[in-house]
Amino acid sequence: MISLNDLMAAHPFLAGLPPRDVERLTLWAHRAPFRAGTRIFDEHGRAERFWLIREGFVDLDTRLPGGERVVIETLGPGAVLGWSWLFPPYRWHFGAVTAGPVLAIALDGAGVRGLCDADPAFGLDLTRRFMAVVIDRMQATRSRLPQGRPVLT
Repeated sequence: MISLNDLMAAHPFLAGLPPRDVERLTLWAHRAPFRAGTRIFDEHGRAERFWLIREGFVDLDTRLPGGERVVIETLGPGAVLGWSWLFPPYRWHFGAVTAGPVLAIALDGAGVRGLCDADPAFGLDLTRRFMAVVIDRMQATRSRLPQGRPVLT
């Protein structure tokens, strides 16, 4: 069986991260399998973790005024799910539901924030990686929302 540390080191989101930093992250990680149709989190719920997707697909969605859910992006193997755990007030900006079985690695947000606080250089590197994810998600939202609807900024 492949170790959790090796699985994390092979994930594209962590590419180029020094082995010492991957090892520190592994202390806050565990394997997280999900069944098809599992709602991982709801928009506006408390954001306490993030996931590195290894296998399967997760739909990110948002509710439009009137309650209609719209899928704004589908994440697959190699993607990172969740960034709201890093920024106060630690609330999800989207919802997430599995589009089939998913194998992921879950990381504890509070623990990883503690690592970032204790090592500012590591924290800056990780924050930059997550900011790239935020920008990508905002662009995906803009391109998928129906014309004439407000865009998140």
